[in-house]
Amino acid sequence: MEERNELYPVFLKVNKLNILVVGGGNVGQEKLHFLLKSSPNANVEVVAKKFLPETAELAKKFGVKMTKGRYRRKYLKKRHIVIAATNDTKLNKRVHRDAKKRYLLANIADTPDLCDFYMGGIVNKGHVKIAISTNGKSPTTAKRLREFFEEVIPENVNQMVENLNEYRKSIKGDFEAKVEQMNTITESLKVKKDRND
Repeated sequence: MEERNELYPVFLKVNKLNILVVGGGNVGQEKLHFLLKSSPNANVEVVAKKFLPETAELAKKFGVKMTKGRYRRKYLKKRHIVIAATNDTKLNKRVHRDAKKRYLLANIADTPDLCDFYMGGIVNKGHVKIAISTNGKSPTTAKRLREFFEEVIPENVNQMVENLNEYRKSIKGDFEAKVEQMNTITESLKVKKDRND
């Protein structure tokens, strides 16, 4: 049987969740960068003994709380998500154990077995957002797919989404009737396969 990606994609309202990032070095900076690139209003705190200047600058730019010091279990209080992004494997595993005791979602950098979720490639055009996962097998493929979708999705897609939303509000009838009408009007968005395939 062919191996498949069992991950279930979700889109989190990270401005309404409390996120802790442990680590202020290169990996912490990368995780923070991609989180804020996609969700500039994410509610994040970063705790680390030291911060790279780039990490501190990014945190300041987006109003992210920075706590200088050693990680302590108390930092997990009132959190929903924790990201361990240090170069200390023992510390990352400790963060994971502490998170599991509190039933928190955890992402442990470079340790797929200890991750409840991955931070995949993201394409963002206004209201349209596409998440890409290769199940951790090939980040380069995810990057290339992201670049491809960024190029092929038209720049005016946001206006189309807004227009369809207004149209949807004006449709009369029950849920099924609305879905049917929306399917009909968006039929042209489907990619037509070449019959010679």
